[in-house]
Amino acid sequence: MEHGKLVDFLGLTFDVSSVMMTTIAAAIVFIIAVAATRTLALRPTGMQNFMEWVMDFVKGIINSTMDWQTGGRFLTLGVTLIMYIFVSNMLGLPFMLSIHEGNEHIAWWRSPTSDPAVTLTLAVMVVTLTHYYGIKMKGTGEYVKGYFQPMPFLFPLKVIEEFANTLTLGLRLFGNIYAGEILLALLAGLGTSSALGAITGGVAMVAWMGFSVFVGAIQAFIFTMLTMVYMAHKVSHDH
Repeated sequence: MEHGKLVDFLGLTFDVSSVMMTTIAAAIVFIIAVAATRTLALRPTGMQNFMEWVMDFVKGIINSTMDWQTGGRFLTLGVTLIMYIFVSNMLGLPFMLSIHEGNEHIAWWRSPTSDPAVTLTLAVMVVTLTHYYGIKMKGTGEYVKGYFQPMPFLFPLKVIEEFANTLTLGLRLFGNIYAGEILLALLAGLGTSSALGAITGGVAMVAWMGFSVFVGAIQAFIFTMLTMVYMAHKVSHDH
């Protein structure tokens, strides 16, 4: 199984590959955002048109989960999540770079979302934000009371649900992207096995890469949608 370069620093272990790829994904999203908003026009074209489409799409996600007066403040969170996760999902598609070090394969270029530590960290950050805004917008008393409604004996189940939501949110994204990259690696191996393998593997790889773009987009949408659903349960008074 491939993994990134592990480095110990101040008693902590860091995956250099994941840190590097996460930074690259963030830089790409930042460049896209700057390019799209550099010269704003009343009649948007090009990158500005794309960015406005993304914002309208995220607005639709928010409006489907909570009223806009409550959810409008989460627009930037939703746009950031959907763009960052989509870009991260796409980084490992064109190629993957790994280096043999002894008996291990050290992956240097891959999708950061194929690392469970990255996806689970995103999930923890999102769930923590839902608790923060729940307390901020409802008040501590009303927020805590929600864990004992409609019946007090449901409190343990609601606590378990919080952990389950965090795990499923992170592992769903990781599983889909990691499985896609593993299959691409297997098809690449088939392509180098023989002439027939090159033809078969090449056709299958092109088809799978096209499907992986679809999967990556869907997973970015699902992660953002579930984020807003969890947020709505915490901040809306009718949930």
